[in-house]
Amino acid sequence: MEKRKLLSDVGVWALNIGSSVGIIFANKQVLSVFDFKFATSLTAMHFLVTSLAGALGKASGGVMSSGKTVPFWDILLFTVMANCSIVGMNVSLMLNSVGFYQISKLSMIPVSCVFEYLIHGKTFSAEVKASIAVVLLGVGVVTVTDLNVNFAGLLTAVIAVVSTSLQQIFIGSLQKKHGVTSFELLGKVAPIQAVTLTVMGPFVDYFLTSRRVIDYPFSVPALMFIGLSCVLAVFCNISQFMCIGRFSAVTFQVVGHIKTVLILFLGWAVFHQAMSLKNVGGIVLAIAGMLGYSWALEYGGKSKLQPESVIRAAATNAIKRVINAGDAKEDGETSPMLLQRVNSGELRMVDDSKV
Repeated sequence: MEKRKLLSDVGVWALNIGSSVGIIFANKQVLSVFDFKFATSLTAMHFLVTSLAGALGKASGGVMSSGKTVPFWDILLFTVMANCSIVGMNVSLMLNSVGFYQISKLSMIPVSCVFEYLIHGKTFSAEVKASIAVVLLGVGVVTVTDLNVNFAGLLTAVIAVVSTSLQQIFIGSLQKKHGVTSFELLGKVAPIQAVTLTVMGPFVDYFLTSRRVIDYPFSVPALMFIGLSCVLAVFCNISQFMCIGRFSAVTFQVVGHIKTVLILFLGWAVFHQAMSLKNVGGIVLAIAGMLGYSWALEYGGKSKLQPESVIRAAATNAIKRVINAGDAKEDGETSPMLLQRVNSGELRMVDDSKV
């Protein structure tokens, strides 16, 4: 059972990394080679195809449904966060230097850690914090060049980072809160994102490029790469929801930066792009940090990684089992000792005969 879960987890991460790296190279062809500069409209196409794939999977029986629902307001809040993330990142890249844009992306990990603590009460061990710092340092060495900052760019970057961090945390929390699978949640939010981005996309893209998407001269090769990008986006979206649902937004962000390093390495190995000694050093640091992060999650202060609510629930269940097993009376009566409440992390029991 444990081996099967390990293979499943490895498969999900491999799908996410493979599709993410693939879509970046496909998008590079679409945006640069074919000059389709309409990134928000392209994202709308991604979610349209993802919605269609989800509907086909459900209709064919390939995707099982639990029949559980997610409240409309939760879906709406998630959609707002997700769209702010997409638009915010695109605008941030336009208003900021590449160096500051990369710094803002790196800040998502500590921001996600803060939100995990505020929302879920999750804390992180010293080993985890240290390994995250090594990953950030390594990726920063590789990607950050200049740090020109302006107020509009800073404000946009803050909105993009906060919304992206919250959106990724919501992916995991909504699955757990409503008991839905990653496929079900994606099937519920993707159509709304597709519709809203289709409406917003042309206006955002015109603001960013001063060009209208309806004026673009589509060609067969361009459509082929756009189609490839959309297919890869389906696997990206599915694997993202699965990864965050199984692990956490912080882990997803850490692995996301390793994907950045992998893309740089592939650019050197496949496309013969220049690789400086600084790049090599940054890549080695990032990989070392990732290995350290994996070790810290597995062995270093594992109990500190658990939210307080999870610890309390586990302790409550354990004490209930002890009470029922050890204090049960011979005539079948239940124990008079009942767990009344868990308050501020302290387990308290009272005698029900005195209540």
